[in-house]
Amino acid sequence: MAFLRFPLRPNYGQKLTLLATLPLIVAVAAISALVAHQSRLMAEREIQAMEQQLIETKKAELKNYVTQARNGFYFIYGNADPTDSAAKQQVMQILAAMIYGEEGAFFVYDYDGNNLVSPRQTEMINANWTGLSDSEGTPVVDELIDIARQGAGYHSYLWPKPSTGEEARMITYVTSFPSWRWAVGTGVFIDDVLETSAAARAEVEARVRRTFLYIGGITLAAVLVVFASGMTLNIRERRLADAKLKELTQRVFDAQEEERGRVARELHDGISQILVGVRYALDTAKRRLKKGDERAGDTLDKGIDNLLGAIQEVRRISRDLRPGALDDLGLGPALKALTEDFAIRTGIETDFNTVVFRNRLDQESKIALYRIAQEALTNIERHANATEVSVNMRGHRSGATLSIRDNGCGIPQERGRRDRPGGLGLRNMQERIEQLDGDLRILSSREGTLIEAELPLSHLLPPEELSEPTSKAAS
Repeated sequence: MAFLRFPLRPNYGQKLTLLATLPLIVAVAAISALVAHQSRLMAEREIQAMEQQLIETKKAELKNYVTQARNGFYFIYGNADPTDSAAKQQVMQILAAMIYGEEGAFFVYDYDGNNLVSPRQTEMINANWTGLSDSEGTPVVDELIDIARQGAGYHSYLWPKPSTGEEARMITYVTSFPSWRWAVGTGVFIDDVLETSAAARAEVEARVRRTFLYIGGITLAAVLVVFASGMTLNIRERRLADAKLKELTQRVFDAQEEERGRVARELHDGISQILVGVRYALDTAKRRLKKGDERAGDTLDKGIDNLLGAIQEVRRISRDLRPGALDDLGLGPALKALTEDFAIRTGIETDFNTVVFRNRLDQESKIALYRIAQEALTNIERHANATEVSVNMRGHRSGATLSIRDNGCGIPQERGRRDRPGGLGLRNMQERIEQLDGDLRILSSREGTLIEAELPLSHLLPPEELSEPTSKAAS
């Protein structure tokens, strides 16, 4: 079923592969079409030039044939009277005998359309062919006579080949014997020229098809390479993503277990001991009351003090898990309460400064910066041996920056290397800030450590979004 869904529901890697291959295929198709079009145009120009050159060569040969024939019997024609039938008969015999090649011969028509000489097609002799046209409707005899009346020229039409009887394209050169009112000429079939041109065009088409095949093969190979590369990267990235997901899941479990262990220790070492003391005080007060001992009141006062301590401890644990000031008052007051509690608990001189910019950070940013400050202060308390701590929170044109500085012993190199690959300290800070597209800088030396977390401007809320809760609160 997964294979059947693949064409309809491609995954992210397959979409990237398609996105990479489609422009390649479109570009190659456009280039192929352009190359084929240009190749056809160039080849057609060359074929037409070759065809025209061959035809011009045949025309020159035709004109040469007619000129030589005219020169051969011009001594008869030039000395004969227009009514000299004997001279005419002698010239017609000479023209009828002038047969060349397999298809070539001379013809003679008078200006009235009567055929006088046609050695290849004798059935046409002594018949009138005025109005004769070829299968395409092109006038033949009338056009030849008109050209002869004008002096000389060429005419192209379809004419049956004497050898096969099938029509073929013919080019004819005709000249005039004006005193005898004759149109004399000869023609040559150019089907060999047309066949040569057709063969050249077929060869061009074959070359274009081969070019398409070559381009298609190259494109297919390129697509296969892109597809294979995409699949390789997809599989590699998926394996890395699975490994990172497993690692992240394990770290989440570790963080949960560590947090549960911390809460359990605080409950056992703090609240549980206090409540045991309260119970002991109540039992002692109960026995003294039964005995009428006046010290029962002092015992009850001690139990009440212990109970108040338990309540404060519960509040402290609750504040560590999720400070109410962060939701109610904002990041600044929550950080101030955190640093004050840190100073009271550790005795370290702590200074907190902030530039008031209201609650302009979104909720994710406030939680991230608070947890970074909480983690940093915890590390200072456990490892830094510092006597002074400075916490600075400010907003600026680029976004918001939280900086925490101490004068402790710095981060040992071995611990820094240990935290980066698998610990939950500095790496947690880094991942929290990276999720918000921010930047975390840690500068450590023997004179102290500076941790600076910067969030981009995109995580600051615009003023119009801040006015809505204010107006609701005012109402």
